[in-house]
Amino acid sequence: MDLAEIPLCSPAEFLAWDEALLAEAESGGGEFLWFWESPVPFVVVGYGQTISREVNLPSCQEQGVPVLRRCSGGGTVVQGPGCLNYGVALRWDSRPPLQTVTGTNRWIMVRQAVALNRLAGGTVVIRGHTDLALIESSFERKFSGNAQRRTRRALLFHGTILYGMNLDLVGQLLPLPQDRPQYRGSRSHADFITNLPVSPESIRAALMEEWRVSQKAYGLPFDRHRHALLEHYLEEDWHQRRRTNHNPISASN
Repeated sequence: MDLAEIPLCSPAEFLAWDEALLAEAESGGGEFLWFWESPVPFVVVGYGQTISREVNLPSCQEQGVPVLRRCSGGGTVVQGPGCLNYGVALRWDSRPPLQTVTGTNRWIMVRQAVALNRLAGGTVVIRGHTDLALIESSFERKFSGNAQRRTRRALLFHGTILYGMNLDLVGQLLPLPQDRPQYRGSRSHADFITNLPVSPESIRAALMEEWRVSQKAYGLPFDRHRHALLEHYLEEDWHQRRRTNHNPISASN
């Protein structure tokens, strides 16, 4: 697997890189791991979500926080400093564990938990479909949510890892979601999410070790990135309209 070094860019450009690297894997270009972290806050809704239901729009508008849409499913998240994003693009057509959505979730989440437990001393657990939670006293608090998108031969599996996020911002920008995993119950954002108290550099190193990533950076597919930007992420309609006609998608809430 190769490392794709994503340059610092705008929120829309970050999301376009996820889609571009999936397209590169689909075309036979290889398999990749990458990371990005936005220096500015923004909100991302899942592919099939309705913005008015999932986002506190007046608060976003008041604070100048853009609301964008990604190409995978799952729940709405707040991005920004202290929220490290990772993605993997894999060929599923030749890997038996990745033949199904459920099998993919299980196979990848076990690897993520193993990698991060090296940093957290065995206190990381898998919850819901694709959440990672930290055991804190008698509570389990989420610090990572993940999602996937599948194409004919490849898949994108990506997620967030909170390590230094302003958690108050989540409660300001997002209402309590109507669709919640059972382990969350009715807990507020403040009572449910937490930061994994480790550095982003250590997270990157742990995931690169687990995925056996080559230290040689892969040449980024800039043409595919530009295509994704023009087709989707620079188009207001892409972000505002609920999407329903897409390839199979699965994710956690």
